[in-house]
Amino acid sequence: MVILLGCNMQQNKLEVEVFETSANGNQLKKITEFHSGSEVIAVQLLPENKYQTITGFGGSFTEASAYLLNQLSKQNRDLILNAYFGSEGARYSLTRTHINSCDFSLGNYSYAPIEGDKTLENFSIEEDRDDIIPMIKDAMVISEDGFKIISSPWTAPPWMKDNNDWVGGKLLPEYYDSWALFFSKYLTAYQKEGIDIWAVTVENEPLGNGNNWESMHFSAEEMVDFVQHHLGPKLNADGHDVKILAYDQNRGDELIEWAKVIYNDESFSKYFDGFAIHWYASTFDWFPKSLNFTHEMAPDKYLIQSEACVDAEVPKWKDDQWYWSKEATDWGWDWAAEDQKHLHPKYVPVYRYARDIIGCLNNWVDGWVDWNMILDRQGGPNWFKNWCVAPVIVDPEKDEVYFTPLFYTMVHFSKFIRPGAVRIGFENPDKSLMMTAAKNPDGSVVVVILNMNEEAKNLNLSMEIQSVDLQISAKAIQTIVIPASN
Repeated sequence: MVILLGCNMQQNKLEVEVFETSANGNQLKKITEFHSGSEVIAVQLLPENKYQTITGFGGSFTEASAYLLNQLSKQNRDLILNAYFGSEGARYSLTRTHINSCDFSLGNYSYAPIEGDKTLENFSIEEDRDDIIPMIKDAMVISEDGFKIISSPWTAPPWMKDNNDWVGGKLLPEYYDSWALFFSKYLTAYQKEGIDIWAVTVENEPLGNGNNWESMHFSAEEMVDFVQHHLGPKLNADGHDVKILAYDQNRGDELIEWAKVIYNDESFSKYFDGFAIHWYASTFDWFPKSLNFTHEMAPDKYLIQSEACVDAEVPKWKDDQWYWSKEATDWGWDWAAEDQKHLHPKYVPVYRYARDIIGCLNNWVDGWVDWNMILDRQGGPNWFKNWCVAPVIVDPEKDEVYFTPLFYTMVHFSKFIRPGAVRIGFENPDKSLMMTAAKNPDGSVVVVILNMNEEAKNLNLSMEIQSVDLQISAKAIQTIVIPASN
């Protein structure tokens, strides 16, 4: 407990900057005045307790998002890219894109469409030159600190698979070397464009997606075989300094089973730099058991949330209150088995994002990547009509842009918790408040608090011998920045 003596009150005051987004209309508003109350929650920061190093936060360069950007005026294109990557915006530091097409493409395509081309003589990333590559390059120009890119394939070309289809099936063993070469050629082609890929996942959702859109199945053992004997050696031989992330699907019991296989033996686990995970098993439960198990299996490797979105919903246009209400569902609301229904409740979209990011960070996840950065009013384009929500919604016909509350939710983390930050400990006696804290490389400390209550909460935030009285509004997210000078 910190006791503030009257004569030392001023010198022991913790200097902070506070930014709030709330259901009452605040959008990353800087708060300078706080109302006092009788019940005060004493929150103590423990910077001596250190946990994982943060890799970053961000969203994904999909063909859908890049295509929509091309439909907008230059003014609105610049507005969006600056909002995501500019020094005054979200400052995204960790991103993702897809190798070949995905559901958020305009149609099916592969960089190697010629059947039987085992040496990939006809390999070309021409499909990306109109949209994804310009979007990435423009973001690179805007970003002062730069950002990392994770690239993920949804499927190999159908001719490499046992079902000769875009959807489902497995990679034929006779094409393991060709598929490894495909990764290498992709990395080289993007390097020639001036774009360095930081990491690849071996396969997006290797357990499948219900045979709906592009997919390719791997068991954990098959992924180990492909990476140990083909992909890892090929990327090393070709001089690619790129991380390889395993799994790239939902948290839960499956993650535990995959971690047991991937991290079982150093002879092959050395090729894997960590795990990528998704939230679709539940957008309500972040599965701390499986996250902690995977971290403990390999404490020095990455654990990155590589995809999340409010799925199976058509976005609400310029209706902030919808994003603060319990009207949103996800795919599991309709389709989950009865014993899984509790994992898919109607849920406030803002809370989905903020709770999940905080829950993930507090359980060893070091990066959190949103799905599409931009979608249209339908929640596409998506060739499968798998409509979803994005933080930024646009109407290309009217050249209009809507920054949803989800955008500001992401900013609360991405702008203030920087790559290289270290998560630190805290004591919070109020279990109705969720929070996380990190110390940045520049020495500043960042606290993010989520208040889902219907009433404001009064806080006394202390660190070492200093403290400050604050208040967080009802139904609000707050980022508190403590400068290094404290």
